[in-house]
Amino acid sequence: MKKILGIIFCVILMAFKSADDKVTVFLIGDSTCANKAPADSPETGWGMVFPNYFNEAVQVQNHAVNGRSTKSFITEKRWDAVSQQLKKGDWVLIQFGHNDQKINDSTRYAAPQTTYRNNLIKFINETRAKGANPVLITPVMRRKFDSNGQFVDQHGEYPAVVKAVAKEFGVAFIDLHAKSKAVIEQHGVEGSKKLFMHYIGGVFGKFPKGVTDDTHFSKYGASVMASLVAEGIVEANVGLKSFLKKSEFHEKYEFELPKYYTPVFKKDTFNIIRYGAKSNGITLNTEAINHAITICAESGGGTVLIPSGLWLTGPVVLKSNVNLHVAKGAILQFSRNIDDYPIIATTWEGEEAYRCQAPISGVDLIDIGLTGEGVIDGGGDVWRAIQKRKQTEPQWKKLIKSGGVLDEEQNTWYPNEQSRKGAKVVGGTKLTNGKTAKDYEDIKGFLRPNMLSLTRCKFILLESIHLQNSPAWTIHPLLCDHITMRNVDVKNYWYAQNSDGVDLESCRNGIMENCTFDTGDDGITIKSGRDEQGRKRGVPTENFIIKDCKVYHAHGGFVIGSEMSGGVRNMYVSNCSFLGTDVGLRFKTARGRGGIVENIYVNNIQMTEIVGDAVLFDMYYAKKDPIALNGESDELPEMDAQPLSEATPQFRDFYVTNINCLGAETGIKVRGLPEMSVKNVLIENAVLQVNTGLLCIEAENISLKNVTLITKDKTTMQVQNSKNISLDDIRYENTEVLLKISGERSQGIKLSNTNTSKAKKEVEFGKKVSKNIYSNYSNQK
Repeated sequence: MKKILGIIFCVILMAFKSADDKVTVFLIGDSTCANKAPADSPETGWGMVFPNYFNEAVQVQNHAVNGRSTKSFITEKRWDAVSQQLKKGDWVLIQFGHNDQKINDSTRYAAPQTTYRNNLIKFINETRAKGANPVLITPVMRRKFDSNGQFVDQHGEYPAVVKAVAKEFGVAFIDLHAKSKAVIEQHGVEGSKKLFMHYIGGVFGKFPKGVTDDTHFSKYGASVMASLVAEGIVEANVGLKSFLKKSEFHEKYEFELPKYYTPVFKKDTFNIIRYGAKSNGITLNTEAINHAITICAESGGGTVLIPSGLWLTGPVVLKSNVNLHVAKGAILQFSRNIDDYPIIATTWEGEEAYRCQAPISGVDLIDIGLTGEGVIDGGGDVWRAIQKRKQTEPQWKKLIKSGGVLDEEQNTWYPNEQSRKGAKVVGGTKLTNGKTAKDYEDIKGFLRPNMLSLTRCKFILLESIHLQNSPAWTIHPLLCDHITMRNVDVKNYWYAQNSDGVDLESCRNGIMENCTFDTGDDGITIKSGRDEQGRKRGVPTENFIIKDCKVYHAHGGFVIGSEMSGGVRNMYVSNCSFLGTDVGLRFKTARGRGGIVENIYVNNIQMTEIVGDAVLFDMYYAKKDPIALNGESDELPEMDAQPLSEATPQFRDFYVTNINCLGAETGIKVRGLPEMSVKNVLIENAVLQVNTGLLCIEAENISLKNVTLITKDKTTMQVQNSKNISLDDIRYENTEVLLKISGERSQGIKLSNTNTSKAKKEVEFGKKVSKNIYSNYSNQK
């Protein structure tokens, strides 16, 4: 027993010692920073989120309290409780001002130029006396706009006093006043409500009638404000910066990752059975389901319930504040009668076009959800053409026997004559050709819709739902903001063309996690419009976290493009698995697209049985392949340059770390344009078991570090017309030629820290290339 007690005592001592060894960050301030009780949900102080942005060497103590000013924080002895704990190396972050303004409350009012200023100086001096470090923070903004939509500053002299004191005493300073103003203005009059406490009644227990509070933050608002404080620490370049938590992405802090708002809904439930829906697989429930959605929206929102059963329906139209919940055991089966889907003006593959109405759609909505563990079937088999080469002989015979028509070459099956006729229409169904919806009635069967189409919607929740058998793209948010997509499962036939799993097009801010895709086209796809229309729209897809996802059969696992004319930036992809996709990481574009793809971060990707390329940067999408096939030539063909214009696409600033691939045709393929190379790509810590290792054409500033290439080809790496290529610590097997260099524009090729004695020939020079372009720094650290 004594031995056990001794062990427990040692553990306790170690715990105290560990805590003492840590640097402590003390937060003192008012309710905007303070911790909240669970019953106060969803109110969140930024100090509650702030600890998430520090590594394990730091502990954060939040002493901020609702309603306190510098004066009351001192008179209530709260500052004494903090100062008594301070030790050398600790930090005190000081943010007051809201309550110091309360001139009618003598217990809290602190005049800005006298009491307030003196109190700040007291905090500074007493912190420094203990060997700790003070940081002054200006008060965070309240949300207020005038009748013209102009932001109104309510803090008077207080921020300027903080700034002046910081300058006078040489104290680290964070201007949260200015930073929060910029963020609120960026969100706009309506969008900024999500930063604060704006909720309708019936959502949170503490606020049965709802709440409107422009001072205190939602969880989303608190995370944004905490990030601004962390950003200020970096900008001030103080010692506390070294304790900020690094993210899993190359040279990015945790606080820098995208923030997003997830909608919540009233607890009221509207069961579709109450509105006449019948679960028999025969009754068309379109009217009943849409009526339930309308009543729910008109009642202030809530959940429309699709209970267990088989529910046949035509197009369903979502509305604001409504969560469509497909319960476990429910199948929402969309009609296979194309006459149930009217022709509407929408988009198709990045351009405005006429198509049939989507099975599920929403336009210009706020706070919408599609949740539940049920199944949504898009009835896609009555829409899709099927190519003979994607069928076995028995499957092809069965398909022909089922009906439909064949093309003249007998190689493509169409479900009906309208579909075959539409495939021959020159110029497609674009809105720019002057025709109306009625002009396309004779090819209606060709106008297959995307399954879930959301346009200009904000604050979207897609969770736990299973979607399958889509007519075309499965999930298509267009010009949407703040998307939360969790535990979603998408399943389409492998031969279903254009059946992408998800296409985020010109969308901003969100997360996709724990989702699974098995499709006939790309899996996770990022787009932003096509060619001139996409450039004119000019809205990039940006600020998304994509993690813990699996992609099975698909043309690409994680894909950007090819319709990326509005640009793509700030994407963070991690912990994903691609199993049997044609390409793993697929970045594709073409001349004519324009647009800039930049700041793409990828980490921890596992791939197996990849048909084509593990990592592909392709600026020749849908054009003649610039690479000789079947070993026709030992030299890579030269491509002619074209003049630069707004239609010239750009790929730059990609950071790919910690990837493994077991089986692929090519490990890393980079194919830039002669007039616009692929620029600034880092691939670090990779093991690739592939046929061909590296193929790099028209690229600049490409760096491979700690990469293992296990190849079947005897030439492991080829570089053509590329410059500033750094190959550092490359390991390889089965190699005769480690590196082949060609092209008169190649320069600055460096190979270092590599055991080149394993190769029969370290470097082979092709045509039109000088040996002076190559530098060998083997075994030099």
